[in-house]
Amino acid sequence: MTIQLYNTLTRQKETFKPMEEGRVKMYVCGPTVYNYIHIGNARPAVVFDMVRRYLEYRGYDVTYISNFTDVDDKIIKAAEEMGEDVMAVAERFIEAYHNDTGALGVQQADLHPRVTDTMTEIIDFISRLIEKDYAYESQGDVYFRTRRFEGYGKLSHQSVDDLQAGARVDIGDKKEDPLDFVLWKAAKEGEISWDSPWGKGRPGWHIECSAMVKKYLGDTIDIHAGGQDLSFPHHENEIAQSEALNEKQMANYWIHNGYINIDNEKMSKSLGNFILVHDIIRQFDPEVVRFFIVNAHYRSPINFSDEQLASAKSSLERIKTTYKNLHERRKETADLGLEKDKWMKIIKEHEERFTASMDDDFNSANAVAAMFDLVRQANIYLNENHTREDVLEAFVKQFEDMAFVLGMTLKIDEEILDEEVENLIEERIQARKNREFQRADDIRDELKRRNILLEDTPQGTRWKRGEADEAE
Repeated sequence: MTIQLYNTLTRQKETFKPMEEGRVKMYVCGPTVYNYIHIGNARPAVVFDMVRRYLEYRGYDVTYISNFTDVDDKIIKAAEEMGEDVMAVAERFIEAYHNDTGALGVQQADLHPRVTDTMTEIIDFISRLIEKDYAYESQGDVYFRTRRFEGYGKLSHQSVDDLQAGARVDIGDKKEDPLDFVLWKAAKEGEISWDSPWGKGRPGWHIECSAMVKKYLGDTIDIHAGGQDLSFPHHENEIAQSEALNEKQMANYWIHNGYINIDNEKMSKSLGNFILVHDIIRQFDPEVVRFFIVNAHYRSPINFSDEQLASAKSSLERIKTTYKNLHERRKETADLGLEKDKWMKIIKEHEERFTASMDDDFNSANAVAAMFDLVRQANIYLNENHTREDVLEAFVKQFEDMAFVLGMTLKIDEEILDEEVENLIEERIQARKNREFQRADDIRDELKRRNILLEDTPQGTRWKRGEADEAE
């Protein structure tokens, strides 16, 4: 099987063929760090972490780069409002980004380059574009000559004429053409700035990623990824800058994730309906939030609501309960040699179904469905009178492989109960065996008052912490 992915550049699924066998160069546009990230920012972080995990699962050596824009108009404005230094604000929210995405199971990139650490390369990049007549200086600003790049619009599939008709930018005194975009911005009084051949200033947004891709991954990379909102103008402008300078294709595959809606409305600051991950993970287990994100195809829009998170929580608990039961049964099983081949075949079929789903444009929705079917099969096996350790081990390993790709831990609650509570649970088990059901019920009620909830399953008595139902 080969991986098929949807390439925004060609608007079709293509067979993934990296430039170098067994190795993948991947760049994902990171955040502008002036606030905590919202759930929309979290989706590309989670989605492309999953893509990276799957490529590694399939045996690829992935070099994964994701940047931080740590100087920008928004950061400068936030610093002014807070009465703080621009770099201090950026540093705080870079740390917050790592904390929030780390909680969501996102692995840190191999490198998180910052704009402020790439200033020399950015200035050199712009200078060379000027030398090639793709850019020009105007009153301290530098602009890219959009019309001079013949391929402009190929990612967004728009013609220059269409873009011209929709342009909302006045030519003004500085630009030669309303479609030209800024590469270097002259500093305003009191703003943070760097020296350049065109005077003090700072980079435009688009040039930053072009320079970082070139510096850390080279002229051409395998995969460039980001949110759907970045395809135009950000990624379109990256292509123009990079390919004008390098005279090579910037990226062979462009991948974009879909939007997140909030209660069926598109998330936007104007509506005030964006939700910070920093706040969400105080209310919901971060692993539930991640499971909510991966339980949908990455290109499809998804609707965020408390109800959706509650559903994701319930689904995740089903998987974890089965995984825990498999672990528990391994402690007590013996090799009885019953139907091993049948169950190993079933596990293998689900592994192949999971892989086929992920091979099909990283279709995590279908991959999760395969995982739930494996849950059903595992529970059927656990309900049999006789089980084998090697089959249980195969189930466990398959769940762990799937969980790695999706970014789930499946951690088992190994909390130690008070000795008195453990004794009560053991006494209740013995009471049930002796058919002393009133005593067993009394112990259950006593434990419920202590917020210890019991569940009697074919695999034995399980417990979890929770609030007692006052209505009872």
